[in-house]
Amino acid sequence: MRVSNVTVRKRLIVTLLVGLLIFAIIDVRLGYVQFFLGNWLTDGAEDLWSREIPFEPKRGEIVDRNGVPLATNISAPTVYVFPRQIEDPVKTAEKLAAVLNGSKEKIYKQITERRLIVRLAEGRKISHELSGKVRELGLSGVYIGEDFKRYYPYEDYLSHVLGFTGIDNQGLTGLELQYDKQLKGKKGSVQFFADAKHNRMNDKADEYEAPVDGLNLKLTIDSKIQTIVERELDNAEALYNPEAIIALAMDPNTGEILAMSSRPDFDPSAYQEVSPEIYNRNLPIWSTYEPGSTFKIITLAAALEENKVDLKKERFHDKGSVTVNGTTIRCWKRSGHGDQSFLEVVQNSCNPGFIELGQRVGKEKLFEYIKSFGFGEKTGIDLAGEGKGILFPPERVGPVELATTSFGQGVSVTPIQQVAALSAAINGGTLYTPYIAKELIDPATGEVVMKNSPKEKRKVISEKTSKEIRYALETVVAQGSGGKAFVEGYRVGGKTGTAQKVKDGRYMENNYIVSFIGFAPADDPQIVVYVAVDNPKGTVQFGGTVAAPIVGNIIGDSMRVMGVKPRKEQVEKVRKNWTDPVMVEVPDVVGMSKKDIQEIFVNLKIDASGDGDTVVSQTPQGGVKIKEGSTIRLYFDKKEDN
Repeated sequence: MRVSNVTVRKRLIVTLLVGLLIFAIIDVRLGYVQFFLGNWLTDGAEDLWSREIPFEPKRGEIVDRNGVPLATNISAPTVYVFPRQIEDPVKTAEKLAAVLNGSKEKIYKQITERRLIVRLAEGRKISHELSGKVRELGLSGVYIGEDFKRYYPYEDYLSHVLGFTGIDNQGLTGLELQYDKQLKGKKGSVQFFADAKHNRMNDKADEYEAPVDGLNLKLTIDSKIQTIVERELDNAEALYNPEAIIALAMDPNTGEILAMSSRPDFDPSAYQEVSPEIYNRNLPIWSTYEPGSTFKIITLAAALEENKVDLKKERFHDKGSVTVNGTTIRCWKRSGHGDQSFLEVVQNSCNPGFIELGQRVGKEKLFEYIKSFGFGEKTGIDLAGEGKGILFPPERVGPVELATTSFGQGVSVTPIQQVAALSAAINGGTLYTPYIAKELIDPATGEVVMKNSPKEKRKVISEKTSKEIRYALETVVAQGSGGKAFVEGYRVGGKTGTAQKVKDGRYMENNYIVSFIGFAPADDPQIVVYVAVDNPKGTVQFGGTVAAPIVGNIIGDSMRVMGVKPRKEQVEKVRKNWTDPVMVEVPDVVGMSKKDIQEIFVNLKIDASGDGDTVVSQTPQGGVKIKEGSTIRLYFDKKEDN
């Protein structure tokens, strides 16, 4: 059948039109791909071709208030492997194992993994010498990435406060954990390109994205004072072999921590070598225990603020014990302190005297002051793991609990609470929140990103009361039980503490935490120092004997490095030891009857002779001072009638 020319022409036209339409569609599609999808497709292709070698940022440094580095970084390159680029896995594993002193089998297993990139375990954070040797091998698929590891230049110095980081430079404890987000920075990388067979594409330039270093953390710590504290704790540890030692130094006018340390300690770079119980417990903020006599400062503050005592004019007789609600409570000095002013009650740390002050203040008011001074709650210091202590519930406070609380027994507190409370007692009456992080600083620009300032919690006592406390505590050091904290040329105040340890609800025999809390200058306090020694060996376990001289050494040297000049004006020095005898004045009883003198000689022994009822002579005579407990001879005869 013959097709007409007209039909042929029609078919050709249709074919042509269809062809033109198809061509137009393809052309439009190509144009769309070229002009609209080109960049997207190119980026996608480059993503498929690209390979990244991570570059770790420098973790922010931790420095003291004067810029002295306490935690910094050292360069420690890391070996990365792209398994698909390895030409001979067996030989590559052998060569890497020889240089890195690793297992050939383990390295082979890693470099043959079905992953795009592998960070070689044996090649993590190695020295520059080793990384150079790896480069010299010239192995395909093996690269060196910039990395850092944390470096603590002073090793165990300030270890519990600083904490430490893990293998990935992540903060694990202490300030490293507390400020990890700000310290860690942002990763960078070097990006290169490889084809489908994972061969490097040399016609495309490498791309480098710089890491963003972490922020630097400036502390309130003064490394000069911290060094003094560390030295004294090392000496005390060697001398007394205690179970633990705690030390804190703070600016009482701001709450800034100037030094903090404890024993046992550890090297943050080798934390794996010690028990988690050591590095997980920052004792100055974590540990809770009975404070002992350092707590008497709160009772003293309450009694003065409530006008319940005149320290110089009022007197108190301590016979060595007091009975409260049928319970006998003894003074730490079994023979008692005899007749004394209430200022001497403070100087002698007399338990019955402070029980009297507590009773005068009363349960409600005393516990009101205790809580106002910050006990029973966390101080809010910017360190993790803070304890809050234990106080008697109000409904459980009877006469005996009131009495024991008055002299620091039956309550549980932390060292940081005691330092904050004493600071409030001597700085004019303001309780501050302690803090240790001063500033966060951008290392690139020097800009201060965050700054902490002193935070006032509340006013707890008046300036008048605070001044009386400063004076009373200065006499404790100059004339009382804290004599071994005396520093020539500097006015030092303070209070001793000796607390029997408790285990399973019972007091332990011959096992004490002895402490001393001191401050200087007494008329213008600039530093508060607290030291507690847990179960010192080979010595009398008293705060005035063990802890006071440590605090005295710290305060004396700290005053000098702080630029505080010595002065001649000090409270008259009459240094006393706890073993010093108490001298009492013999009363003149000649002419008195036996009935009259029955209650006069409570702290003297009597050797009586004669048959009468009236004292006709005595030896020694009235007005003479003799040791407490000495014997006085009385001669009796019948009273002569005039």
